[in-house]
Parts: sequence; C-alpha cells; structure tokens
Amino acid sequence: MTYADLSAESSAAGGSPSLGGYLATPPGTGPFPAVLMIHEAFGLNDMTRRHADRLASAGYLTLALDLFSDGGPRRCLVSTMRSMLKGTGRPFTDLATARKWLASAPQSNGKTGVIGFCMGGGFALLVARGGFDAASVNYGRLPGKQQEDLEDALRGACPIVANFGGRDTTLKGAARKLETALTNLGIEHSVKEFPTAGHAFLNDADLGPAVFRPLMRVMGIGPDPESAPEAWQRIEDHFARYLKD
Repeated sequence: MTYADLSAESSAAGGSPSLGGYLATPPGTGPFPAVLMIHEAFGLNDMTRRHADRLASAGYLTLALDLFSDGGPRRCLVSTMRSMLKGTGRPFTDLATARKWLASAPQSNGKTGVIGFCMGGGFALLVARGGFDAASVNYGRLPGKQQEDLEDALRGACPIVANFGGRDTTLKGAARKLETALTNLGIEHSVKEFPTAGHAFLNDADLGPAVFRPLMRVMGIGPDPESAPEAWQRIEDHFARYLKD
C-alpha cells in the first residue's frame, strides 16, 4: 500500500498540481483489473483506505484518489461539491487523469472501474461514461432535477451497480429514479435499495465530529452491518463480470 503521486500527469492536464492518492495493490504479480475510488465528503481518510484495501484483497489494483489534494477538506469541499453539481471543473480533470494513470500502470490489465461513496458516488455516476468499463455508485446524489436531466447525464454510461439505503432521508426515491433512467437508456445495471440501511451504510464506523453523530443517526446516516455484506458482494460480482479477464 503506497502513496501514488499523480502531480506531473495532473499538472500537464490542467488539474490539481499536487494530485495524489492511496494505492492498494493486490497480492501476486498481476496484471490486475484497476478501480478508481472516490471518497466521501470527509476526504481521503482511514475509512476510504480500508475500502481500498478491501477491493485490493479481492484482486483489484485500487487507487483511492484524493480530490482534496490541494488544500484538504476545509479548503476544497465547497468548490468540489459545486463542480459536482455543475458537472464540470477541476475534479473531473483529476478523475480523468487518474483513470488514464491506472489504465497504463504496469500492474494493470488495462480495464478500469470506478466506485464512489456519498459525494464520491455522485461523481462516480457522472464519470461512468468517461471511459470506464464498470461503475459502482453507493448512495450518490443523482444529477439534475428532472428525469430527463438524469438521463442526459447518464447517456452512454458503462454498466452500473448501485446501492442505496431505504432509511436514507437525503436520497428518498433515488434508487427508483436511477433504475428508471438506466432502463430507459438500455444501460446494463443492478440497482438495489436496502430497507434497513441509511446513508453511508457501507462504512464500518461512524464518521464526522462526535457531537453531530446522534443527529446523523436520526437522519439515517451510519453503518449497517446487516446490509453491508450483500452490498459489497454485489460490488465485487459486478467488477468481476466486467473487469476481470
């Protein structure tokens, strides 16, 4: 497990000058299918690293990219969220740079997937048509306000597996809307809403300031150890189908 320095590639592409991330490498010699991981709004933390290690143990060269490389969450969160809402900006340049870096890595078999959680799930959905072979969207915000906007943003996307929580008050109806859009577009997909799960249910611990955690629980935000294993299996099965030889 090493730090990946993408600063040279990113600067050349007009992205973040200090772009980097956490690279988790599977055991063995490879080549391996590669997965680009996009973190939650809290940034590239130990939770994200554990997610990356989990995928690496399943055989995927996993790069957990730090979208806050040039300033940390406090300086970068607002601008990064604005870019996601607009569908344009430096984060998209950084993600495209990271995908190319992964695809050409010596340990890679050339196939790339993308996975995101929360904020990262929203980004994963938006870049699913950006050259990836498979995408995993986990409680990510849907682009646009109307169904037509959503379909326009997803047109030409790669196969998608999506996991949402039925108790997630921040994304009510999102699973149904995404299912409808992907069906209308003829995109291969598997969308599931887990009834007992809330937002961030794939995490194995609570995140954020301790004082806010009771409120986050009331809002349906936090781990769900009952639903998480099936959701992770769905992710691994999806990537195995589209990324492994």
